[in-house]
Formats: sequence, C-alpha cells, structure tokens
Amino acid sequence: MAAYLIADLTVHDAAGVAEYRRRVPDVIAQYGGRYLIRGGAMDVLEGDRQPNRIVVIEFPDVAAAHRFYDSPEYAELIPLRRKTCTGDVLIVEGAEG
Repeated sequence: MAAYLIADLTVHDAAGVAEYRRRVPDVIAQYGGRYLIRGGAMDVLEGDRQPNRIVVIEFPDVAAAHRFYDSPEYAELIPLRRKTCTGDVLIVEGAEG
C-alpha cells in the first residue's frame, strides 16, 4: 500500500534552500518516491491552519518512505533543510482501494 511523506515547510532562506532542492529529487527517486505536490498555490477552505509550502511525496509503502528518510543520502541533506526551513514532516499510510 502506498505511503506519503508530507511536509509543511516555511522557507527562511530561499537562496540556501536551492541546494537542497537541487539534490533531494535524486535521493527521493533512488528510494522509489515521486513528487505529487511540491509547493504551489492553495486555498484553505476550513479551519484556522495557515500552511506554508506543502510537499507530498508518494512511496510504494511505509517501509520505503522510512528507508528514504533514514538513508545516509538523505541524512546529508537534513541539516541543509533544517538550516533553511522549519516545519513539520510526517509519513502517512495510504488507503486501500
């Protein structure tokens, strides 16, 4: 069953995050992931939450999403993301059918 890595990020250093954005797609692909959402315009229809930059990456399953996040390749990029962005990152199991 597919799983999704979802991030809601606030970018504090646009120039600095460019290096992360350049390097991370190859690592995502290496672990079977693909972008479904990578920023973009959004409308909040209900509630008070004000998300910033939403990213959704699909993986074949939860284990693959964790392999990506825990990989040595991504471990090199996490400090760069944390230096230039703040926010929440989670993995969610998809629905069957």
